[in-house]
Amino acid sequence: MAKQVPDTRNVGKDAMTPEGTVNRAALAAIFNPEDLNALEMALQLKDRVGNATVHILTMGPQRAADIIREAMFRGADGGYLLSGREFAGSDTLATSYALACALRKINPDIIVAGRQAIDGDTAQVGPQVAEKLDLPQVTYAEELVDVKEGEITIKRRLERGTEVVVSPLPAVITVNSSAKECRPRNAKRVMKYKYALATSELAEAEHNRKAFVEERDYLHIIEFSATDVNPDPEQLGLAGSPTKVKKIENVVFQAKEAKTLTAEDKDIEALMQELIASHTLG
Repeated sequence: MAKQVPDTRNVGKDAMTPEGTVNRAALAAIFNPEDLNALEMALQLKDRVGNATVHILTMGPQRAADIIREAMFRGADGGYLLSGREFAGSDTLATSYALACALRKINPDIIVAGRQAIDGDTAQVGPQVAEKLDLPQVTYAEELVDVKEGEITIKRRLERGTEVVVSPLPAVITVNSSAKECRPRNAKRVMKYKYALATSELAEAEHNRKAFVEERDYLHIIEFSATDVNPDPEQLGLAGSPTKVKKIENVVFQAKEAKTLTAEDKDIEALMQELIASHTLG
């Protein structure tokens, strides 16, 4: 699973809609960073298991197909775009429900995703998908240690160290930014897959490009609508989202005063007393 996210490094006054959802049209769209780490781990799995394939599942508008193509340039075999107005405004609960519906249809052996997306920073969607599919989950994954018939071994990055866990398959794995960076684009793959199109894109394509893609199955990005994954409509979009964001703002910290300290005990002691008096410490 991967997500196209707004670039939250440049949040302006138009970042929110009146309904309290992210105005994605006002922000540049990028491949969620930790999902790139997850893609690399999936590609490592593919390298170790000879007959494996890697497909990206993303939920979003038509333009979200861009990250499927980006993943194909880096080694993925194809992808699925889950798209429709019914999914608009989804919080983590509605998003995980929609993705779980799509994953039941796809039926993968292993589901790999980034730990969290930079637009929400909740780290909830992966674990929620695992719960909805009744699958074991490994979070904070940092390294693929081993994979064999029926089980996978993963090193996890924890706050005060690491641990190695063995999980049965199928499973959901969420990957940290401390995992290996994703491999770069491959020039031959860019040339091969640059014309790949999702179903809705294909319908709008010029005649020559449409004919070119239709003749090549490997350029077809599968697109699911809500009806294709058989969901409960009441659990989709804003209707299925109990979380509402009231406000988003860009906070910039600026230093108003500075102090220069020496390494002498009296300076350090004075600073500690000041921090305690201001309740910054203690």
